[in-house]
Amino acid sequence: MPIFDYQCSECGKTYDVFHKVREIVDDIECPQCGSKNHKKLMSVPMAAMSSASGRSVSASDDSSGSCCCGGGACGVN
Repeated sequence: MPIFDYQCSECGKTYDVFHKVREIVDDIECPQCGSKNHKKLMSVPMAAMSSASGRSVSASDDSSGSCCCGGGACGVN
């Protein structure tokens, strides 16, 4: 199922929506304020590649060994 990012036009909250096969966009509500007034955001897909050593390398890897959630807890590293 594709995941899309939306931003509420009323309160500004950003949230993800897991779209089902026949998802009706008019049924999407802000989880914070309940508004149906939103805009779809552009998101960048995350690509993973493999290095010569066979280690998985992703766009968010950095040389310090840390990641966005600290210490690799999210499974990115």
